[in-house]
Amino acid sequence: MPTLKNIQIEVDASYLYDVLAQHEEDPNVAKVFKEMSKIEHSHAVAFMEKNGMDTSVFPKPSGRAKFLNFIGKVFGYDYILGVLLDTEKSIANSVKNARKQYNSAESISDTAHVSILKNVLQGNKDISGPSLARFEKQHRSVGGNALRAAVLGGNDGLVSNFSLVMGIAGATNGQKEVLLTGLAGLLAGALSMALGEWISVKSSQELYENQMDLEMDELETNPAGEERELALIFQTKGVSEEQAKQMAKETMLDKEKAHAILIKEELGINGDDLQGSAMEAAISSFVMFAIGAILPVSPFFFLGGMQAVLLSAAFSAIGLFFIGGVITLFTGKSVWYSGFRQVIFGLLAAAITFGIGKLIGVSIAG
Repeated sequence: MPTLKNIQIEVDASYLYDVLAQHEEDPNVAKVFKEMSKIEHSHAVAFMEKNGMDTSVFPKPSGRAKFLNFIGKVFGYDYILGVLLDTEKSIANSVKNARKQYNSAESISDTAHVSILKNVLQGNKDISGPSLARFEKQHRSVGGNALRAAVLGGNDGLVSNFSLVMGIAGATNGQKEVLLTGLAGLLAGALSMALGEWISVKSSQELYENQMDLEMDELETNPAGEERELALIFQTKGVSEEQAKQMAKETMLDKEKAHAILIKEELGINGDDLQGSAMEAAISSFVMFAIGAILPVSPFFFLGGMQAVLLSAAFSAIGLFFIGGVITLFTGKSVWYSGFRQVIFGLLAAAITFGIGKLIGVSIAG
């Protein structure tokens, strides 16, 4: 039985696809988005009818959907597309789980709508190459993944420095000591995050590049063996043995194409995924961590004692609630639930470090 939450998901998707259609420069891509909006709208209507609801009063988009629209206005509407693409898989999994729960037969329409969208875009000859390339690029790298990374980076900075600041405030009750420690924690944490992100991206790229070079060496030194591997790959996809051998032979005529297929199928590597900049990732991590970490420190620029502690806790709580609310862009949970959960855990961590700091401070003073 469709739930009100499922209906709202379809309503939001219809609204967001319509937003994308309105701001898409390529008329053919806009047409696809408009069609996806109508499909999502029809799903919502069908769910409402099944629930016995009045379809003449169509639900309005949620605050989450409207906030995504705001993000699109500020950062560009490709971010909306990225989040939609990123969340469609979870929607499909929810439908699949619901069918299992109610012993309902599976349907082709249960698959993620992003697959339908990609197929329509790729099969539409009227859509320009640059538009399709942009779509694929945003699917891989912008959207939900980048936004999620930014949110988590800010959360790490806020929670870790909030706890650090409260611990030192509990131990010393001094303004300068807390401020110095907070700024040191901000810089140390941000630099550590940036270096870690740079190493992670760079090492992954170097590992993949080494594997790709090895595959190219194999392709050059043992082309017959690689041709047999290609034939086996095609056979595993349902192609007959004779046709697979012919396809492998034709593929081997273009070494670059053969190499791309082999590294993707054997190693699970997409060459386009190696284009990300390690430096950009590092700078992004540094900035987002620093933004989160500065909140609990800021009151100590002007105040000291318990007044600064309380103001730091208030600023941090607001930041935590905001982060919890933004997380719902990916989880679909209630903003209030996610926001207050984030606040409670953050304040609990800070309270523990503050208490430990108090004990240490009293012990040292005694």
